[in-house]
Amino acid sequence: MTVDLALARARIAQARAEATARVASLDEQHRGIVEGSRWTTDDDEHDPEGSTIAFERAAVASMLRDARQEVRDLDEAEGRVDAGTYGLCERCGREIADVRLDALPAARRCIDCNSLRR
Repeated sequence: MTVDLALARARIAQARAEATARVASLDEQHRGIVEGSRWTTDDDEHDPEGSTIAFERAAVASMLRDARQEVRDLDEAEGRVDAGTYGLCERCGREIADVRLDALPAARRCIDCNSLRR
């Protein structure tokens, strides 16, 4: 199997567009939560809604970090396309299955090697 570079670039571009949109949405949500919490007490322990706001802020911040990391991973995948190593497992050197790349365009390892990850 030879990697179809046009397909690889399209796959990565689509995933990057989705991840970038997710970053923008989550960033907006996070700003809204932070702005909204300015009008509440800083005492999360005694404020009936404080723990809910803190949890929501932490959850959105975590999803935002993950989405930003996904964009970075996709940028690295684009670099592997340019280098001619996209679709090759970084651990064993075998080709990564198309179905895996369809699901995870930034995949760096084949399924076998990923299950051994330590």
